[in-house]
Amino acid sequence: MFRPATLLCLSLLAFGSLPANAADPLVKTIDEHVAKKLAAENVQPTPRAADTTLVRRLYLDLAGRIPSPREVRNFVESTDADKTEKLVDRLMASPEYHEQMAREFDVFMTQGNGSIRDYLQIAFRENYGWDRVFREIMLGDPEDETQKLAYEFLKRRASDADKLTNDTSAVFFGINVTCMKCHDHPLVEGWYQGHFYGMKSFFNRTFVNGDYVAERDHGRVEYEDVVGVKHQAQLMFLTGTVVEEPEAKERTKEDEKREKEFFEKLKKDKKPAPAPEFSRRSQLVDLVLEKGQNDFFAKSVANRVWHQFVGHGIVMPLDQMHAGNPPSHPELLDALAKDLAANDYDLRRLVRAIVLSDVYARSSQWTSDERPDAALFAVANVKPLTPTQYARSLALGTRDPNELEKDDPNEVAERSRSAASAGNSNWFEQPGEAFAIGADEALRVTNDPGFENYLRGGLFNHLKKIEENGELVDAATRSVLCRPATDEEMKVLGSYLATRGDRREAAIQQVLWALLAGTEARFNH
Repeated sequence: MFRPATLLCLSLLAFGSLPANAADPLVKTIDEHVAKKLAAENVQPTPRAADTTLVRRLYLDLAGRIPSPREVRNFVESTDADKTEKLVDRLMASPEYHEQMAREFDVFMTQGNGSIRDYLQIAFRENYGWDRVFREIMLGDPEDETQKLAYEFLKRRASDADKLTNDTSAVFFGINVTCMKCHDHPLVEGWYQGHFYGMKSFFNRTFVNGDYVAERDHGRVEYEDVVGVKHQAQLMFLTGTVVEEPEAKERTKEDEKREKEFFEKLKKDKKPAPAPEFSRRSQLVDLVLEKGQNDFFAKSVANRVWHQFVGHGIVMPLDQMHAGNPPSHPELLDALAKDLAANDYDLRRLVRAIVLSDVYARSSQWTSDERPDAALFAVANVKPLTPTQYARSLALGTRDPNELEKDDPNEVAERSRSAASAGNSNWFEQPGEAFAIGADEALRVTNDPGFENYLRGGLFNHLKKIEENGELVDAATRSVLCRPATDEEMKVLGSYLATRGDRREAAIQQVLWALLAGTEARFNH
């Protein structure tokens, strides 16, 4: 199968010169903090990406798909000084944005264990603050039509207090606490085994009762340290703050019997249990959101969102936000976290500022000898597409461009959504920090008849009607890669088509395969 080497390169078009929305103080904050670090390191950042690259990047990140040729053309040809801001606002108001954010957050929050995507889609559509999401996941009313959609997070973990403890800590506070289960933290002074069991104490009374999650009003956590001494855990947050609770009442066998009968009846009647007068989970939520212990909470989600859109966290790994692993830009992380807390944990505000920043808009091409550390944010990081992003982009990129010209943006989005959901997102690898395309995906792309359907779709039928090879190559590249073909691509691919005049349709399909399966199509650059 022919693979033009030039497909591994990014566009060398002239860089755009339109500024980001400098009027937004949070955008200015982002760019100033990153610029300060670059100046200290004596690193010159890359210039702004080409408009064709930036519009593709924005559609992939905010809508979960590539833009159509018409959408690319509208952006590139616009002379409006605010065109990037207007595109961002339009995309973020669309159902595609709500779906894309829900998919991204569901992956990192649940890791496939009890999806809450339907709840998250509502949360992003209605612009819930991140504090509300946390509260409803931890304490939501299971009889509320929306809140019960978030119930799976607790329900899937409530039977394993250790897992519930660590997953909650990692997702909402950016801390993987499993290493403190058996010993003090090896890298962080002042973080002890008691911190794990203190966090576990917020969940040790939580359990599954029939179709619902319930919480008892009694029960303590005991643990044994590395030298065999037994301890009774305090109700303690990661910061070391201890919650005082009512003195435990001595329980009789009659008390235990009544409690068992009470929960059995609720289970039989399929009813939720009332929260105890002193709910430990409620204490955790109040501590984080009402009593000034929100530093981990705000910084963790700010770091997650930054990583999602910039491709590298301010703290890496994302679940190691402790003193032994300082952020690359501490002042920036502080500023993002404080802005979140001061603005009702509005994630939409944070996302908008990030994608309008100079940092986000940088070119991913580095022309010097040694590419700078990703933590400097001097050059855009190249991000593998998620399965849905790739499937939707394949579906849209292989449609007849003439047909796409007739569709309004909502129709384009709907067709992309329908085509991808009809089939193939489960073919592709979910990217992680050490992403590599696996054998299954490689075989699918190379041999699967379903993938070959992309080579016989509307774009192929459109290309068959084009007689001039250079025009054909350019049309194919604009549809699949969202940019004009380079001179080298026109020459190499045009020559390939010319030498296979006796099998022209097969040759066109080979060109399409190279474009669709190539590195440039598989990544957001």
